[in-house]
Order: sequence, then C-alpha cells, then structure tokens
Amino acid sequence: MSVDEPDPVIHAPARLRIMVTLATLPDGDDLSFTRLQDLLSLTPGNLITHLRKLEDAGYLTTVKSGKGVTARTSVSLTHEGRSALDRYTTVLRQLLNAATSPADDSEP
Repeated sequence: MSVDEPDPVIHAPARLRIMVTLATLPDGDDLSFTRLQDLLSLTPGNLITHLRKLEDAGYLTTVKSGKGVTARTSVSLTHEGRSALDRYTTVLRQLLNAATSPADDSEP
C-alpha cells in the first residue's frame, strides 16, 4: 500500500464504520459485540467477518468473558488502529483537497 492510498483494510464501508464508531470512545474503552452490532445494523456473521479482518491487521482487539447467558465479547480499538484511522483520514482529506483544487491552467 502506498502512503498516498487509503488503507484497504479500513476502506470497506462496514469496517470504516466500525473503526469510526470505536474511535469515538475514550482510549481504553470498549463496546460489547451486541451494542456494536445494534449501532451499525450489521448481522452477527457480517460483523464477525469484519472484526476478524480488523483484528488480524492489529487495529482492534476482542475479549470474550463469561459463559452461557453471561458471556460477553467486548471490542476496542488498539493504538495501532487509532493511528491507522488517523492516517486513513489524512489520505482521504488529501485526495479530496486535490480533487477540489483548481487545475493549474497557466501557460508560459
């Protein structure tokens, strides 16, 4: 991946929504799997698939605790994930700024 290209791991719409949602939390806080699922209106299978890709990239962590009806999976952004999202937004801003900047039409 080039420095000037959006991170393909984050660029998928559902994964971007996951990252942005988790980034709104204070550092070290987490959301339960079910709360994240409700906020994003994703199916459990779809959310699991996207979480796995983000976790494999080191962008988030999932922690499972309890058993049976008290089981809880919590999801949180890692420091690497916050940095990756910052880089991603910087690249997008640069792309958008370049697209809206007037072309240099000056002739010698």
